[in-house]
Amino acid sequence: MYKKTVLNNGLKIISHSMPSRESVALGIWINVGGRYEKPGNKGIAHFLEHLLFKGTKKYSCRKLKESIEGIGGSLNGFTSEESTCYLVKVPAAHINTGLGILSDMVINPTLPSTEIEKEKTVILEELKMYRDLPQSYVYELLDELLWPDQPLGEPIIGTVESVNNIGRKQLSDFRQKHYTASNIVVSACGNLDYGKLEHAVKEIFSGFKRKKTNIFLAVKEAQGEPRLKVFLKDTEQTHMALGFKSFKRDHPLKHAQGLLHVILGANMSSRLFNELREKRGLAYEIGTIIKRFQDTGAFIVHAGIDNSKVFESIKLILNELNKIKGNMVTDAELKRAKEFYIGQLKLALEDTLEYMLWIGESTLLADKTFSLEEIIAEVNSVDKTAIRKTARKIFNTKNINLSLIGPLKGMEEKIRLSLCQIE
Repeated sequence: MYKKTVLNNGLKIISHSMPSRESVALGIWINVGGRYEKPGNKGIAHFLEHLLFKGTKKYSCRKLKESIEGIGGSLNGFTSEESTCYLVKVPAAHINTGLGILSDMVINPTLPSTEIEKEKTVILEELKMYRDLPQSYVYELLDELLWPDQPLGEPIIGTVESVNNIGRKQLSDFRQKHYTASNIVVSACGNLDYGKLEHAVKEIFSGFKRKKTNIFLAVKEAQGEPRLKVFLKDTEQTHMALGFKSFKRDHPLKHAQGLLHVILGANMSSRLFNELREKRGLAYEIGTIIKRFQDTGAFIVHAGIDNSKVFESIKLILNELNKIKGNMVTDAELKRAKEFYIGQLKLALEDTLEYMLWIGESTLLADKTFSLEEIIAEVNSVDKTAIRKTARKIFNTKNINLSLIGPLKGMEEKIRLSLCQIE
């Protein structure tokens, strides 16, 4: 179903043909992200991603956008903790234009000094925006608790100090070091001819030399007691992120964790949504999130809570976590969770862009690709015992990390004591 080629210089090409579609989605993935940085250049991967949209030797900044949008396509990019991706979605007939634009951005960026200074201001404003949004900033505070004093616990965007210290030489050196053939995956999904795609990628990247694969600093997981961070702010509601270190990307219980996420907080049928919002009206927003990395992960409960009901809400959340540790989920719950889990994946993979992201990320970070049929079989093999085993491994007092933003002055010790309710 998938076609994959590894070039002599180490660059990987992965594709999935979807001949009934009218579009093609292309991504150039770089094996570098926030956790590959040092304290002095924190945010440089994200900064560089911004700069690659500012022009190349062949295309001006405006021409880059017009070349894609002028054919009805879209151009974008993102930086995560472990990867950087530049992507387009275009009508299938314009696949060569999409590949030409993306590859020129990666290979021939001009990194103009004037744009660097302008973009520095833009990034600093972006940083301030996140700090002003408690529903976003609370996750940054949680990461600091989960992985203190290490790159994974620091914001991808960087700090005011680190961003201000980044100049053209640092950006150029970072690109030269990390944007190498063995650290690149080209992924494509849609109505395409793989032979032509492979030939074009070989021609474009033939000059890229093989170098060492990028290596990040392994995470330090040691934690012996609950951790709490309260950020005092005069908000109308308290924003909460309750995090537990959990499983790495390819852990044998990864699908059991996914189903646990569905049962607890992935939708409006979930236990937490039902208990806190529907039954008691304590929160408008309540749910769970899973973060997966190559050597670690996190299971997060997030909520926006009535300021006067913080302790009641924490107690109820911990009670639900205790219940799913102690008792088997019902047959009906497990069936609904599996249908939701599989159904959401099927719906996402109808889109060429989502499919490209799925196979591109797994090829870059795990050097594996999975068919939908393989995933369905693995999910359906998960039983109730695996769900409880997963909950017991993740939810315990020593593994609790809680960040809160709100008008909570003088309440820190009481909140800290409330965290010991989980068994």
